Amino acid sequence: MPYALTRPRRLDIESFARATGTHPELVRRLVVLGVLDAQRDAAGDLWFPVSQLPAMARVQRLRAGFALNYAALGLVVDLLDRIAELESVTRGRPRIPGGPKWTSTS
Repeated sequence: MPYALTRPRRLDIESFARATGTHPELVRRLVVLGVLDAQRDAAGDLWFPVSQLPAMARVQRLRAGFALNYAALGLVVDLLDRIAELESVTRGRPRIPGGPKWTSTS
């Protein structure tokens, strides 16, 4: 039996579904909704970058924790990504001395 010496850079839909413990049809649905990113090859088959594995885990946690439908998951994921982006921008900015603290309890 041959063994891979390196991790694959991308996964086909069957391998991706197996790696995430989901059904391939659900994976296809999430691609159509824009929740997961995938590329199509010349034959029209879906290929997923390995970076989408944590994205799918996040979707599964949101679905289990908040009982969101799949369409709402796309919106929530986009909002969380936007929040993370804004937080990274504001962390790089120096704080204005004497300005309000968002953690203050007064």
